[in-house]
Amino acid sequence: MKPQPHIKIEGTSKFQIGEIKDNNTVHYDFEKIKTYLNIKGHLLFGKNFKIYKEDEELIFKLCSYFIQDHFTCAKMGIDTNKGLLLTGPVGCGKTSLMKLLPYLAPHKTNYEIIPTRNILFSFNASGFEVLEKYNETKNYCFDDLGLEPTGCHYIKECNVMGEILLSRYDLFTNISQPALSLSKGRILTHITTNLNAVELEKRYGSRVRSRLRSMFNLICFNSSSKDKRI
Repeated sequence: MKPQPHIKIEGTSKFQIGEIKDNNTVHYDFEKIKTYLNIKGHLLFGKNFKIYKEDEELIFKLCSYFIQDHFTCAKMGIDTNKGLLLTGPVGCGKTSLMKLLPYLAPHKTNYEIIPTRNILFSFNASGFEVLEKYNETKNYCFDDLGLEPTGCHYIKECNVMGEILLSRYDLFTNISQPALSLSKGRILTHITTNLNAVELEKRYGSRVRSRLRSMFNLICFNSSSKDKRI
């Protein structure tokens, strides 16, 4: 059967999020995408999930990135060859969106999402070999960057996520390596965080902050965004 990336199937229901036109190019419909995301969100996170009106501008940016609409992204200043740095207040929906949006076009954007605190727990138990796992040609989303404690293994302290981000920068810039990424062979990293740029620099240092500018598109929730978990 011919692939139909514009048709999403959930159980016995079909959701059309666009049309195929112009030499098999999918033309996506944002209103239909929102309908599908609400349904998929209910399935993943429960009946209280919904797309909030005040978040639609941000979600449109993210959707354009995940479907790899290069033209629309360029108009909004988003580089589809970079990862995403999604920031916002506690409970605004960052993690849920990073889990949900890959379902739009999994053949274009894929990654493993890992809470940073889990990485620190692994480091404290197993040591520096844990760092090697993230020095691979694989895409990751590091969730809740900045909430993790300082790593410590056999009294040796380590800014674990800082070291991992420096390694991920080297992978990102070395486009000659084989990769699972579909973006010109680059290995992509994504991040969710409650921290702003100044706080990130204080936590991880100026070397990491300067590399974040090269690696990521900064997408920010409004600072007044409500806590959707309440």
